[in-house]
Amino acid sequence: MSTSQKYSVNQHLIETLLSWVKSGEIAIPEIQRPFVWKPTKVRDLMDSLYQGYPVGYIIAWKNPSIRLKDGSLSEGRKILIDGQQRVTALTAAMVGQRVVNKDYREVRIKIAFNPLTEAFEVTNPAIEKSKQWLPDIAPIVQGEIGLLKLIRQYRETNPDVDEEHLEAVFTKLLDLKKRQVGLIELNADLDIETVTEIFIRINSKGVVLSQADFVMSKIAANETFGGNVLRKAIDYFCHLAVAPEFFPHIRDNDAAFAATDYFKQMKWLKNENDDLYDPSYVDMLRVAFTSQFSRGRLEELVALLSGRNFETREYEQTIEEASYATLKTGIEQFMNETNFKRFVMIIKSAGFVDKKLIRAQSPVNFAYILYLKLIRTKTPKPKIESFVRRWFVLSMLTGRYASAPESKFDQDSKAINAQPFGEFLDSIEQSELSDAFWDVGLPRSLTTSNVNHPTFNVFLASQAHANDRGFLSKDITVGSLLIHRGDIHHINPKAYLKRQGHARGSYNQVANYVYMQQETNIAVGDKPPEKYLAEVKMQCETGEAKYGGIVDLELVKKNFAENAIPMDLLEEGPTTYEDFLAARRQLMAAKIRDYYFSL
Repeated sequence: MSTSQKYSVNQHLIETLLSWVKSGEIAIPEIQRPFVWKPTKVRDLMDSLYQGYPVGYIIAWKNPSIRLKDGSLSEGRKILIDGQQRVTALTAAMVGQRVVNKDYREVRIKIAFNPLTEAFEVTNPAIEKSKQWLPDIAPIVQGEIGLLKLIRQYRETNPDVDEEHLEAVFTKLLDLKKRQVGLIELNADLDIETVTEIFIRINSKGVVLSQADFVMSKIAANETFGGNVLRKAIDYFCHLAVAPEFFPHIRDNDAAFAATDYFKQMKWLKNENDDLYDPSYVDMLRVAFTSQFSRGRLEELVALLSGRNFETREYEQTIEEASYATLKTGIEQFMNETNFKRFVMIIKSAGFVDKKLIRAQSPVNFAYILYLKLIRTKTPKPKIESFVRRWFVLSMLTGRYASAPESKFDQDSKAINAQPFGEFLDSIEQSELSDAFWDVGLPRSLTTSNVNHPTFNVFLASQAHANDRGFLSKDITVGSLLIHRGDIHHINPKAYLKRQGHARGSYNQVANYVYMQQETNIAVGDKPPEKYLAEVKMQCETGEAKYGGIVDLELVKKNFAENAIPMDLLEEGPTTYEDFLAARRQLMAAKIRDYYFSL
């Protein structure tokens, strides 16, 4: 093999592959992913092997050899990064091993074989009662029953079957484990980017694995330092955060994990229904890693979990052990009930009362990293809350983690370590939140028809934070409308603007949007603003509310201010739509500025 070759490709007998799995030379993470294949797909795999059809390649990434504490070298194992479903299917059907299904239940998949038709089928009660079917091929393929005994037993219940036919088909069935499967073994010294590129090019299904997938594979395959259990903790926590009702499933179906401290630490999730921050395993990994190691690139976590010494470029068991211990601490701090709930409370206290205001996870993840770092520095709680709120909103407004988030995480975490956070925040505010940003950049970012734009979401959060009322509402707040799925409506009605010739990108500008009660919006209909606002002023004179519940002109003006709507619209009558949008953007930006510095 040439020095430029980045992997080796070999064909191996299935029985060899299964022996490697059994001995641990190939590590299949227990729940790298649950076994999601339908039993019929396992049946089809057995049939393909029986017919001699190719079943594709599996891909493994070899662990680097590690120097142990006594100075000796431990040969690296192969970590399966693609083909888990096929290998699990092989062990289930041919070895009889139980699998963990998508509900995290351990189940046994039995594949039956009909010697007369040479057909495979998933075992069912009818097959188990049938004389023609062998209900489980596993003991046969494993050689627990010899060929002659197998023929004799079958002919006892099927005496008319030709013996030579049985000998031929049973020999073919026994030879399943002699079939070959391709193994692509990636070199141990490859970095994650190269492994990812190779994986994408080889994988014909177009599946893309993230760096977090590789990290999870490595963690789950490590039993020496408890990585396999740690991987379960990550999996289960993220699943429970979304589906608290899953708690009894873990307790009843995974007794070993239910006895761990991890399970006790996540027990609080069984009664938790808040969905503001439902972390994925990627989010959990990033937060735990960066908060503990002050690094942002997950490829470095793979290296650390492999025991890499960045100075000598060798791999040492002591570094591997310490890295697993540090990551474990990070995961435990992430899932700690007090930490998690206080962090979510801080984000909500900034006005982000509903998940739809948070469209990107990176700002949330780094805000949690910051929170976990600050509580270790004994920073006073009020300061921690203010710092986290401001950094989160700053990240949203500036798109700080919109591109190359790993690099930014790495840069920011190191900067936070190097100086008091208050000083770091001041320097970032001075450079990125200048007067030009507030007066020009921020209003410009509101020139959009995307209602999910981060800047518009920050504006809505500022309203929720200030307990502002919805447009023309006397009592109903924007926060309540956000939480209870209220509706967003046009200040200048869409139908009215369309009649004036405005295109969709114009009449759907976010500066034309407000949160408004549905009944108020229905009353407005397609009337131009000068018409329905004249009627609003009239209701303040008559005391008969038609639009919302406000019958006091001063309260209407206050409502305009709360919703950052130009007072000209109320006091001077018609104005050009473009002038209205420009004026409202400036008011929205000013409101966001006041809100930010109040956090």
